[in-house]
Amino acid sequence: MKRLATLLLALALPCTAAATNYTVRPALSQLNFQGIYQGAKFSGVFKDWSATISYDPANLANSKFDVVVTMASASTGDHDQDSALPGESFFDVAKFPTAHFVTTDFHRQGNLVIADGNLTMRGVTRPVSLGVVFRAQSATSATLDIAGHVRRLDFGVGSGDYSDTSVIGPTVRITAHVQLASK
Repeated sequence: MKRLATLLLALALPCTAAATNYTVRPALSQLNFQGIYQGAKFSGVFKDWSATISYDPANLANSKFDVVVTMASASTGDHDQDSALPGESFFDVAKFPTAHFVTTDFHRQGNLVIADGNLTMRGVTRPVSLGVVFRAQSATSATLDIAGHVRRLDFGVGSGDYSDTSVIGPTVRITAHVQLASK
């Protein structure tokens, strides 16, 4: 009887499967940003970043993203913008060389998965939510497409004359296409 009770208790406990741990394939992945400057759209890419990804679309509670971005690696292809971004008015890379995003929760909103997390940039931490589309390619590879918006002034990006939102738009769109290989 004791053995039967133990078996029933074990079956009644919720099973939690671990999320798959992935390695980012950097040569096939991109982390981009887009904004508005003087009424015109601009876009750029962060060339140096890393991510630790654990993801299970069937069990979001066990999923986690931890992303570190080297802010000096931002490139727009415009010499003036590229020379201004590392400076004190924008990323201030001398004091704050990296930005860090770590998830706190995942939830479904219709057909979309939302990754809620904390973004730390320029010494300021604020909540940010990103839409996530996960596609398994095979048993050992997958892609993540991620998109969301960051209010730049919440992090002090674009101080002084650049805090005027009629010059530089108040939000920056962040997008990523990430090729993953399971560990």
